[in-house]
Amino acid sequence: MGCCNKLCGLKAGIGAGIAVAILGIILIPVGNNIIRETVTKESVIEPGTTAWDNWVSADAPVYRQFWLFDVQNPQDVVENGSKPKLVEKGPYTYKTRYLPKENITANPENHTISFLLPAGAIFEPSLSVGSEEDSVTSLNLAVAGGYKLFPPWVLEAAIKLNNVSLFQRRTVREILWGYKDPILKGTLGLFFPYNGTYDGPYSVFTGKDDISKVSIIDSWQGEKKVSFWNNTYCDMINGTGTRSGPGKNKEPCLIKALFFNVFRSVSAEYERSLNLKGIEVYRFKLPPLTLASPAVNPDNQCFCTDSVVSKNCTLAGVLDISSSRGQPVYISLPHFLHGSPYLVEDVEGLGPSEEHHVTFLDVEPTTGFSLRFAKRLQVNMMYGPSKIITVLKKVKDYTVLPIVWLNETASLDDETADRFKKELLSRVDMLETVQFTLIGLGSAALVLCTVAHCLVSRNNKLV
Repeated sequence: MGCCNKLCGLKAGIGAGIAVAILGIILIPVGNNIIRETVTKESVIEPGTTAWDNWVSADAPVYRQFWLFDVQNPQDVVENGSKPKLVEKGPYTYKTRYLPKENITANPENHTISFLLPAGAIFEPSLSVGSEEDSVTSLNLAVAGGYKLFPPWVLEAAIKLNNVSLFQRRTVREILWGYKDPILKGTLGLFFPYNGTYDGPYSVFTGKDDISKVSIIDSWQGEKKVSFWNNTYCDMINGTGTRSGPGKNKEPCLIKALFFNVFRSVSAEYERSLNLKGIEVYRFKLPPLTLASPAVNPDNQCFCTDSVVSKNCTLAGVLDISSSRGQPVYISLPHFLHGSPYLVEDVEGLGPSEEHHVTFLDVEPTTGFSLRFAKRLQVNMMYGPSKIITVLKKVKDYTVLPIVWLNETASLDDETADRFKKELLSRVDMLETVQFTLIGLGSAALVLCTVAHCLVSRNNKLV
């Protein structure tokens, strides 16, 4: 009777072990589904969600750092056609995106939300190498711009009348934010106008009906596309800013890059996993293909507008965005990273570096939130030879000259990291602990009770 009770108890233990192990296994998809639904709900852009507060106003401070290129031999370039010798000065750092979005209006009929993005920049002396009043010798924006805009004799007369040259000495503030130009009789500046202005209105998808579309731009200034390039691809308006949607795997994600009225939706590729303040993130970065020549990347064909400057569209590393700016402006990665070698060789003082000059996003895979990013871009202008314009007569070839490069960056702080880990990751870890504990206990009970059952059965046969 005693042996029978033992065997019955062991059989019950085996059954209980199987049940507990199965429960732990069942909790894996059930738990993952609970996490996925919770994250999806909190990722929708609507009042009351985690995403809403960070969307209305950036939770972490966003900084825009500028490095300006100071031309050391301006007279030698003009008089002898020498290579420009550049010295990088910076960073000059500004706090941006500190103003919340305005005129926020929900559009439930198509699950979008529209808003205005106020522009503002506050100089941060403690994060800068000098003052906004530091002087820099740079390309004369009016001369470089007029080179493409006006007949040569008109520009030559304006240069002589105003006693200016190919290069000019200006303060950091003037080059970035604007100054009164004597030739064009108006305000010129690489980022003018900025403070006190608005960008938009934008309309983005909230993700309410389809979380994979969250943050994707639906329209800008009421239009579904821009009209600068007369090209379907280049005139597209889309991308997702610095969010890629929850449940992010290692597949490429889209990054929206909007600078100088250029919308580029480019694919960022997974590079590696990193630990950011105790949180695992996936790093995505822009591949060389992004700014490859049209011969390699046909998507860039519409940015090849001048066969002479682009060397029959074989030039890699720069995009001609003159159509959207009205001036011969070219964008690239800093120091012509991933560009054609002669871009670097045409000037002195550049040193492209993957570590310091590439654009990247660090994405938390469960939520799809970007916890750290650095969007890096260089603004260049072009000048070339002329038989009529005196300051260009000695110039030997077309040169794409770097003016400034910028790094727009943000990273979550310690307080936000701790809250993120407490509110999300700790729950995920607890659920995983329960799952594997149940599987472990159930498996252990199954194995022990099975072994004991075999031993008791064997002893019964020997008696």
